[in-house]
Amino acid sequence: MVNPQWLKSFATLADLGNFTRTADRLGLTQAAVSQHVRHLEQVYGPLLIRRPRAIELTPAGVALLEYCAEVSKADERLRCRLSDADAANGEVSLITPGSIGLFLYPLLLDFQQAHRGVVVRHGFAPDHEVLDTVLQNRYELGIVSLKPDDARLAATPFIEEALELVAPANEEVHTWEDLVRIGFIDHPDGQAMANRLLSRRFPGNPGARNLPCHGFSNQIGLLLEPVARGLGFTVIPRFAREGCARASLVKVVDCGPAVVDTLWLIHRAEWPPSPRATAMIADLRQRIHAACG
Repeated sequence: MVNPQWLKSFATLADLGNFTRTADRLGLTQAAVSQHVRHLEQVYGPLLIRRPRAIELTPAGVALLEYCAEVSKADERLRCRLSDADAANGEVSLITPGSIGLFLYPLLLDFQQAHRGVVVRHGFAPDHEVLDTVLQNRYELGIVSLKPDDARLAATPFIEEALELVAPANEEVHTWEDLVRIGFIDHPDGQAMANRLLSRRFPGNPGARNLPCHGFSNQIGLLLEPVARGLGFTVIPRFAREGCARASLVKVVDCGPAVVDTLWLIHRAEWPPSPRATAMIADLRQRIHAACG
């Protein structure tokens, strides 16, 4: 690779047209500038036509000057990418579980609309995949429901999410027998969530596995569809309900004291989030506060 200092000397000389002024600009001796040009000419052939009061570039010199401009631009792009100093432009990536993702995605789009130079990349995944993708630098930020114990990850509380018993709007739920009559719409975390919540509302109940199962979906964004159609009830996080279009056709059953999970924002501990990511998280916190009161 050509010595960058040689290229800098040549580009400055082409701009100023004089060896003495070039040496002064670069803080070098005139002999050093001449030597840099000779090194380049040994590689690329004649680059300059030296005249008493000016210099003229040969075709090879013009080509090399264009190359110098390309190198300068590439160097600037690299510096910007490595420093990640531009908070107004570039990509920011976040991966989350489905429930909080349904709630956050419209807020992420609000942020992108307000910051047109930023590209938001959002993914849905269960906790273990969120951890893996952040550790492998495929996403800069992640949200998980359990605080990780991996020293490579930094974790801060992001938001609290309550579990809810969601039933068809026309159903009344007062006893365990009502749940048996309505039936359960299950999902991958359904029985675990139901047991945690229903133990508060119906102490001594025989457990969610003993409820008639009236359906199952591994897409949390679709769970309210069978509930809205009167096919059963489910237990899901609050943000999953708020992110569903069918929310008006279902109702939340009062189960007493809330069962709440803390969701954790994670990123690689070895380096801080980019300015874009920091701005996006601050914006999300403000929007969540406004939405949730």
